[in-house]
Amino acid sequence: SSGTLNMRNGASTSASIIVKLAKGIAVQVHSEAGGWAKITVYGKTGYVNSSFLSTTDPKATVNNSTPAQNQPVTKYVNISSGSSLNVRKSASTSSAILTKLTHGTEVMVYSVSNGWSEIRVNGQKGYVSSQFLTASKPTTGTTPAAEQTVKKYVNVSVGSSLNMRKSASSDASILLKLSRGVEVTVYSISNGWAKIKAYEQTGYVNAQFLSDTKPTPGTDSTTGSESNSDSTANTNPDTSSDPAAGTTPGNSSDSAAGTNPDTSSDSAAGTTPDSSTDSATGANPDNSTDEDMVVKYVNVIYGSSLNMRASASTSAAIITKLARGTVVTILSEENGWSKVTANGQTGYVSTRYLSETAPFNPNTTASSTEVTYENYNTSLADMVKTEMAANPQTDKKYNTYIREDALKVTSSTAAIVNGGSWNVRGGAGTNYWVIGQVTNQQSVQLLNKVKGTDGYNWYQIAYDKTWVNASPDDVSYYLNPQNFQSNTIDSLQFLKLSVTASLNADEVNARILAGKGILVGLASTFISAGTKYGINEMYLISHALLETNNGTSQLAKGVQLNGKTVYNMFGIGAYDSSAVSSGAQYAYNAGWFTPEAAIMGGAQFIANGYISSGQDTLYKMRWNPKAIATTGTASHQYATDIGWAAKQVSQIYNLYSLVDSYKLVLEIPKYN
Repeated sequence: SSGTLNMRNGASTSASIIVKLAKGIAVQVHSEAGGWAKITVYGKTGYVNSSFLSTTDPKATVNNSTPAQNQPVTKYVNISSGSSLNVRKSASTSSAILTKLTHGTEVMVYSVSNGWSEIRVNGQKGYVSSQFLTASKPTTGTTPAAEQTVKKYVNVSVGSSLNMRKSASSDASILLKLSRGVEVTVYSISNGWAKIKAYEQTGYVNAQFLSDTKPTPGTDSTTGSESNSDSTANTNPDTSSDPAAGTTPGNSSDSAAGTNPDTSSDSAAGTTPDSSTDSATGANPDNSTDEDMVVKYVNVIYGSSLNMRASASTSAAIITKLARGTVVTILSEENGWSKVTANGQTGYVSTRYLSETAPFNPNTTASSTEVTYENYNTSLADMVKTEMAANPQTDKKYNTYIREDALKVTSSTAAIVNGGSWNVRGGAGTNYWVIGQVTNQQSVQLLNKVKGTDGYNWYQIAYDKTWVNASPDDVSYYLNPQNFQSNTIDSLQFLKLSVTASLNADEVNARILAGKGILVGLASTFISAGTKYGINEMYLISHALLETNNGTSQLAKGVQLNGKTVYNMFGIGAYDSSAVSSGAQYAYNAGWFTPEAAIMGGAQFIANGYISSGQDTLYKMRWNPKAIATTGTASHQYATDIGWAAKQVSQIYNLYSLVDSYKLVLEIPKYN
């Protein structure tokens, strides 16, 4: 291959490139950790992906007339327990999966190139990631904990967290999510996984996200995403064809209004493969990095704003403008642009104006926070058991399985459901939870065949429904308050919505409602509604901004009905099939003939529905723990999405960051 290998100034695919190394270059290796090798070459020291280094000179065999496949070498699959290694049709993570190999499987290797090995196993030819093959057969037993433990620290990006799992596999259930800087006790490291202890629990984490020194709050992680192989050849994302720096105008911030020039990317071309380890099975429920979705902050000059655009171009339409300090969720980054979600909207912003840490904001200096606790006479395990009976939903992707007698197999990759309705489960056995169902004569795509825990054969199938029944582990994660107390943003799902935020109307009008359509200048009405009906006024404002698309929806601006103009600021009574007409009819019956009346009446409706019944936090609106503790049933819950409460907090956080003084009262649930 003619590809090159990037040598970087840190063990991360986001670290700057020092030099690009051609195939066959001799390097001095100092150490290897987390898939990265520290090397010296040409008098320079840096880091490269260790899977692209070999102990023999690859150039020595270039002109050899004897094909490599005539001299096969025996090797063995060496992966973490419980996972499998994909055998692919060609040397690419986008290539079709032919079969999956378990730990210790013997294979014949015919050639090795660019991190891929051409192999033959069980009479079948294919390609696997070379880093998961070893010359000697690995042990099948578990690695005993080391007699001497060491202290390390979680080193992930600011705002993200590291999954601690029940076993050394990305398919294993999540025990805890560990924030940046958390100290852990490390017992052993094997196959890229570290066995650790944290918060009195023992589990496994991806070892590359641990460091010997505690990371400072303001610096980024020194480790990279394991989904990048860092090879510049073939389909890897980090190609050597970086755009020329000269095409980047010096003043192209895309942070001011008007016609900003385009920003040139110094990011890599191509698409991120499914996993550089290629050892994950099927559609992994979370990122192969085992690091959570990342949030960042808008960091522009104080008083200015950042354009969110409809596409990754400065000529694209501006969707909205984001203030300094706004928290955004990163969906993807490419060519100097980040696709983000913020304040209920999705679009593109210039990556250079996003930071890992919140920029200093003088508006937050006068804030105060009070924390209270509420005890419930039930355990977290009982909460999960009760919620599972109510089929909580998620848009997360799982591996999905169906028993062999449910299908009539028509080919190696296709089958038809054989009569009636059949459960699709989250694992190969009836002891796994039901994700959903398939019906008689429905066509399904077959991905794999495995022996189930019940002795039957089970097929892994493609199941493309957007919303499915959530796993017990994921329900447990969202139910556990400990997972949402590490930062201000997450903790806002415990914001007590029945307590006033003590906002100043002039500040709200100038900083939040300015430019928000029909809602301009109505801060005092929101504050009055909050005071009268016992609702946090910032929550009311956040709710109204989302429901009215920042004060511009038809229901918000007014609808003519029976000779009167009616207003609806919270979408109350607006059913999906007839949102405008049904929402207008509700407003007419309620007498909402002015914007002020719609705000006051909507606040009363919201208070009567949940706040007054004691469900006065987003957490309690979603889960209603009091009902479960007293009646043993999951009832009066605002949403079925397990992540609903966690998804609402960014908007509220962003609004609080715009004002000078406010009061936060948090109420944290406690279970037996």
